[in-house]
Amino acid sequence: MQVLRCLPKQEILNLNVSLGRGGEACIYAVPSQSNLVAKVYHKPTAAHAYKLQAMLVNPPENPTANLGHISIAWPQDVLRAVDGSDRIVGFLMPRIRGMRPIIDFYNPRTRRQHCPLFNYQYLLRTARNLAAAFAALHSSGYCIGDVNESNILVSDTALVTLVDTDSFQVLDPDTHAVYRCPVGKPEFTPPELQNKIFSQHDREVTHDLFGLGVLIFQLLMEGTHPFSGIFQGAGEPPAYESRIASGHFTYSQRRKVPYLATPIAPAWDILHPSLQELFLRCFEDGHNDPHVRPSAQTWMLAIAEAEESLITCSVNPQHSYNEHLHSCPWCERSKRLGGRDPFPSHRAIAAKEHLKPRIPARNRYNQPTQRPQPVAPLTTHQWQPTHNKKATFPNILKNRKWYPVGLCVLGFGLLGYLDVMVKLTSPVVSQNAYTQQTLMSNQTIKNKNLSFDDYYKQGHAAYKVRDYGRAIENFNQALEKEPNHAKAHVNRGNARYNMKDYEGALSDYTAALQLNPRELKAFVNRGNVRYMLADYSNDPDREYTLAIADFNNALRLNSKEVEAYIRRGVVRAQVAKYSGDSQQDYQQAINDFTKAIDINASQPEAFYQRGIVHSQIAQYSNDYAREYNKAIADFNQALSINPKQGKVYLKRGMIHYELSQYGSQNSELNRMKAIDDLQTSAKVSLEQEDMDNYQQALSSLCIVVENKCDALFQSSNVLDSAETR
Repeated sequence: MQVLRCLPKQEILNLNVSLGRGGEACIYAVPSQSNLVAKVYHKPTAAHAYKLQAMLVNPPENPTANLGHISIAWPQDVLRAVDGSDRIVGFLMPRIRGMRPIIDFYNPRTRRQHCPLFNYQYLLRTARNLAAAFAALHSSGYCIGDVNESNILVSDTALVTLVDTDSFQVLDPDTHAVYRCPVGKPEFTPPELQNKIFSQHDREVTHDLFGLGVLIFQLLMEGTHPFSGIFQGAGEPPAYESRIASGHFTYSQRRKVPYLATPIAPAWDILHPSLQELFLRCFEDGHNDPHVRPSAQTWMLAIAEAEESLITCSVNPQHSYNEHLHSCPWCERSKRLGGRDPFPSHRAIAAKEHLKPRIPARNRYNQPTQRPQPVAPLTTHQWQPTHNKKATFPNILKNRKWYPVGLCVLGFGLLGYLDVMVKLTSPVVSQNAYTQQTLMSNQTIKNKNLSFDDYYKQGHAAYKVRDYGRAIENFNQALEKEPNHAKAHVNRGNARYNMKDYEGALSDYTAALQLNPRELKAFVNRGNVRYMLADYSNDPDREYTLAIADFNNALRLNSKEVEAYIRRGVVRAQVAKYSGDSQQDYQQAINDFTKAIDINASQPEAFYQRGIVHSQIAQYSNDYAREYNKAIADFNQALSINPKQGKVYLKRGMIHYELSQYGSQNSELNRMKAIDDLQTSAKVSLEQEDMDNYQQALSSLCIVVENKCDALFQSSNVLDSAETR
């Protein structure tokens, strides 16, 4: 593709290397300047052109300019068509490298994996830098609109960059035209905009401030959403948008809400008192009066106050907490989480203890005698740390002849410790009160002369440890070397899928099939992406049809491709919910799962999905008990293959509960089975850090035990080794 760049001089750019693709535009590398990327719209409009020109005339101040860091990835220049029409088709913007989505830092599991030295002080600093970026935008008259975790990147040194800036709401200061932000994510949307059509409403600064409050809360509360909690009412737990619209801030101090704080979340008291007050203003007082929500500048001052009041734990120097607390909350939390430290010490990191499994909980549930291999979901690699129980340091020193070896190891360990301490005591790199950093990046300089195989292997290695951002970067480099390598496109598509970049994944799978029409996994994975895209499409039926066509093509290439049968069955079951002939569609789904089981009876997912369909059929069947029992039989089979599946216990438990409601002689027995299944579901979900399933299990458990949640939480050992996410 060719486009025309006008500044600093006219230049035709040949854009050949795609770095990503979304529903509205495609991102390309700029051959002549590695520090820029080009964003080219699929269907450029006059509104795009006017909006970009207004943004270029009035750029916001960069609060980290003195650090040489870009806090807001603002458009640098427009790109025009080369056909002589002078149409604006896209723009140039800074290329952001070496940063990750903010969720990787407030999610404790990914933080431990990718940046274990990122402690609570750095989370406060991240929140402070985030507020500074919001303040800069608001002072220039801009609203972000679509505040969410995917548009915010963070560095290992707590610097923040806002991306996707062309989706912001822009006010043209000359014409006073407002170019609205037409999208938004419910979890970050204020109550006054819930269930509204965003393209019909002007965004206000107060709307952004609600989303900013959510992000800061998640940063400081280990990823906990301020409106997440265990529902104490009857029926299904409401979605986030309903909770927000009702003003049900879980940690409310001034009104009663029908939620209990998630037991594994950090305590409310862990927050500095000034921050507690701002969160109450944002989510309680701001519910009825959005204008009382704290401004970005107010957040900056309060966070600075909280950071200045930090003290260091005497046991683990990585534990920082505010001085209003009488003891270290992170030490207590580590014990509660079965030995998994949210902020591991240097010694633990050197010994890689922060990556090891948690200490098994001591509770009343029977542990399986053998831990089965986890079943990998579509396009997800599982990684298990290895252990060497024989070559431990104490065992070596039991034999005198190993003394020299032991002393050498001790010496090298001391040198490594000193090296880490030198890095940690590096001087502050800036005098800016809101952006100074204390941790130098530990990223190594990449070798620009690596071969395709080198980049491909690095991408594969990053993918295996779920570092999908880095995997994408390496596959990008590999494809620059060999753009016609089909499997590299498939692997990059898999990484994009896991980053929820479904459009980008679709583009990669399609490119792989253009290069190799017999690339089986590209068909299977593209079908699955189309199934996911149906949730965002104006024509979901079309996406479902295309997904089924992809699975059909995969099965034409290999009639024994189990994954294609399972995924096709899932799509058919979804179609059945809304079709005019649901009975036939459900039966087709069951046939697909049965075929998958006939080919490979060791696939628990096939049994699980078939059980789901039987439970759905039961809701319309005259013989509901027969269908429910079929579902239970399938769930039993799935659990016999792999007993560590929280979602299966959850579904089986809810079926037992449904059966208990029909007044049969086995009602009480089914109710007790439901309680046992739901408790086990919560326990297993905690072990596997599946927080969505965990919260569903506890919410369902509250319903089954008739909302006696307080007593349940006090007595249940299922929480002994809990950990968020």
